[in-house]
Amino acid sequence: MAIPKKIWANSGDSHFLEPPDLFDERLPKALADRMPKSQKFDGYEIVTVDGQQFRRNMPKPGNTGETMSDIVNKRAPGANDPVLRLQDLDEEGIWAEVTFPSIGIWASSIKSRELMASGVAALNDWAKEYIMDASPRLLPTASVSLLDVDDAVAEVRRCAAMGYRAAFLPTAVPPGQKPYHYIDYWNPLWTALEETNTVLAFHIGTEPVDADKGFGQVFRGPGGAVLNYTQTTFGGQISTMQMITSGALDQHPDLRILVSEGGATWGPFLGDRMNEGYRQHGKYVRPQLSKPPKQFLYEQVYASFQHDETAVGAMQHLGWNNVMWGSDYPHLEGTYGHTQKTLHELFDDAPDDVRRRITVGAFQDLFPEVGEPPADEY
Repeated sequence: MAIPKKIWANSGDSHFLEPPDLFDERLPKALADRMPKSQKFDGYEIVTVDGQQFRRNMPKPGNTGETMSDIVNKRAPGANDPVLRLQDLDEEGIWAEVTFPSIGIWASSIKSRELMASGVAALNDWAKEYIMDASPRLLPTASVSLLDVDDAVAEVRRCAAMGYRAAFLPTAVPPGQKPYHYIDYWNPLWTALEETNTVLAFHIGTEPVDADKGFGQVFRGPGGAVLNYTQTTFGGQISTMQMITSGALDQHPDLRILVSEGGATWGPFLGDRMNEGYRQHGKYVRPQLSKPPKQFLYEQVYASFQHDETAVGAMQHLGWNNVMWGSDYPHLEGTYGHTQKTLHELFDDAPDDVRRRITVGAFQDLFPEVGEPPADEY
């Protein structure tokens, strides 16, 4: 079997850096001042959201004299420029990509219904004009306000009419809202997504945060950095279980879920575990489903991964065909600058049909309109 020199792939996960004046340009000042904003310093970042402040550590510049902005711009030239981005994608061997917000992800921590609804609409209008209209290869996800289900439904339908094919939801709802498995409350949203053929896109590590509880550091002390990074993956798995066990996917068989950046080997394990609980504790199970939980996962849930060497086996040997690769451009844990090295490490020993399914086919299930990437180069 000949090994390609260049493997072309679609990406189930990337991010776009919004301009710092996005909300100032599109919202009244009283609202714009409360939308998420970021200030970067040597070794840390301050994010302000609706009167709350969050501090998080960032990589420190080395001894080169470069600022943090210099490092970010050098690392990924197309992080906030669609023209340069397409050049980056061509160089890396990426054809089409799903793009999530960056600072916009913090909108899930807003507490005002009016601010949230106005803010996500402004973000979605900008992404339509700046990202979607730049190229059919760029598929931005629509942000949605979860502070009121009617607002969420209205924004999903508005964005679908604008051409959006996916809607981004955080992996947990804002405090005070009902969790996703309360199907009677959220069913209008699942219906809107299904009827508009909009993919429900969960991105890991996007749970709303509260300034009083701190940000993102569950573990401290030895191993804390790796522990905190690893535990962010669990939110996508919990959201998936909520959608399956509540009967949401049973009632909406055409609804598709994408869990981005959370790896993929968890799918078969999670399916087995849910099946065991559904079977062994059957007398306690409500609602009753039309088929085993694992079958819903295998049929309606997709997952993207970057480097996980076991993810290929989840598709090849464990039967989960909905595994797709993602670059996580332009983040540090992504593959920018070494995409081809990563793809070769993952797929040089894999059969052609497995490589094709994970790099192209699963993505095309969800977004067939992106067409075919260039052929792998031999």
